[in-house]
Parts: sequence; structure tokens; C-alpha cells
Amino acid sequence: MCCSGFLKIMMFVFNGGIFLAGAVILGVGVWVKVDSGSLLGILDTLEDAPSGLSQLVNVSYLLMAVGAVLLVIGFLGCCGAVRESRCMLLTFFSIVLIIFLIEVAGAVVLLVFQGLADQLFQSLEKEVKTSIGKEYGRSDSFTSLWNATMEEFKCCGFKNYTDFDGSPFYNDHGRDVYPHTCCNTTITVGACNTNEASRSMIDGCFDKLLQLIEDNALIIAIVVLAIAAFEIAAMVVSMVLYKQIGNKA
Repeated sequence: MCCSGFLKIMMFVFNGGIFLAGAVILGVGVWVKVDSGSLLGILDTLEDAPSGLSQLVNVSYLLMAVGAVLLVIGFLGCCGAVRESRCMLLTFFSIVLIIFLIEVAGAVVLLVFQGLADQLFQSLEKEVKTSIGKEYGRSDSFTSLWNATMEEFKCCGFKNYTDFDGSPFYNDHGRDVYPHTCCNTTITVGACNTNEASRSMIDGCFDKLLQLIEDNALIIAIVVLAIAAFEIAAMVVSMVLYKQIGNKA
């Protein structure tokens, strides 16, 4: 009885951690979805983006799905322990095992992301620059999306201010005016023209995005692996409890 009570307490502890992690991941997924200024939105406007990379626009749905599943299995584990239901414990174990394998694969991808950065850059650069040259200043939705992105990341274009050369915006403003985010407002006098933009040399948005992901990739991977550790412990305890309940039957 003492051992059974201890196992139930451990199930509550481990599943409480899983439940809280699910709530956090779900919240992040919702935040990414409603963040209209995200650079991921730009990828959705590209017609010929690499098939694998284009799936990044669905990252919010993936986060929400994983978060919801973690919430469910956290509840399922606790409920199975309290009711001493072998069926619920076995279902819990199976679902957690699948989630665990997915999370480990995701952590590995994040850890090797830096090695893929150059390849992603080469695949996207031409396509994004072509879209800017055709649509920026002509399409209101495209222009608004880029403006919001540049404001949010404090960046200019895909690589730098020259990406806007020849765009409808550039031509409509006398062929020597760039978006104001391409100039450092503390040193710029008047309009953001070629001289001011070259003097400011604001970083491109893709470089900023890569830096953001690379800076946080290790932290994200550690968090995912910590969740995985909770899940391993919960799986072990659930199987021990499952066997113990079976012996009592």
C-alpha cells in the first residue's frame, strides 16, 4: 500500500510537470498564431519557397497541437493513477512514448539548425528578393506585412536596403527613397535615401531571424529534453503501477 501511494504521488508530480509544459507550449502556439508581424508570415507569400521550409508557417498549429496533447496526457496519467485503470495507464504510456520520440527528433533538428542556415539562406534569397521587387509598394497586404516585420525585428529587407531597388515603392518615390526602417533615425536627416541607408547599414530581416533562432535553439532544446525526462519518468512509473494493479487483480 505504501509503495502504491508513493507511485501515485510520483505520477501526480510527473504529470503535473507535463500538464504545465503543455499549457506553456499551447500558449506559445497561440501567441505565434496571432502575431501578425511575424517574419513567418512572409514565407506564406512565397510561391516557390522550398517545400520543407514553407511548412514553418504551420509552426503555430504544431505547437498548439503538441500543447493540447500534453494537457490531455497529463490529465490522463493522473486520472489513471487515481482510478487505478490499467487501460488508461496503458493509453497514457503509448501516447507519451509517441510524443517523446517526436520531441527528441525536434530537439535534434534545433541543435543542428546552425548547419542548415546557409542552405536556407541560399534557397530563399532569390525568391524573397524577387517578391520584394514585384510587390513591395504595389500590394497593400504584402507591403504591410513587410513593414510590420521590419518594425518588429528592427531590420531592413531580406539582406539589406538594396533589396528594394527597382520595387514599385522605390520607383514611386523618385528612385532614391527606402522604407524608414532602413535608416538609423538617430543619424538620418530627412528622407531615408541611398546615402542615409548605406551609412546606417541596418541588418537584413533574415539575418535577424537566424540570429533569434540560433540564440534560443539551445535553450529550446534543453527545455524539450527536460520535458522528455519528465515523460520518461512518468512512463516508467505508469508501467510499474500498471503491473502492480495487474498483480492485485
